[in-house]
Amino acid sequence: MTERFFLYDDTEETKTRFVSFMGEHQRFDLAILYSDRYYGKAMVMDIQGSRFAIIGQDDLDEEGYIEHAFKLSEQDAAELREFLNEVVL
Repeated sequence: MTERFFLYDDTEETKTRFVSFMGEHQRFDLAILYSDRYYGKAMVMDIQGSRFAIIGQDDLDEEGYIEHAFKLSEQDAAELREFLNEVVL
């Protein structure tokens, strides 16, 4: 067996928020992980949909990003974006 080559292997403290809310057509079950790893962005995990994205304000402002990252309709993505605008710094 060859020796494993690590690009990095770090451990750091994180803050994780678990939140669940109902939109007009869909329930959102999220884990939002904050750390220093992603330059001030948060890792947002959709627990039910098995999808995640590293999101900052610039990503929330990018047209179609939330729809693509979480495979959501425009309406459902608007609800998620509205929530994330409140919690992602």
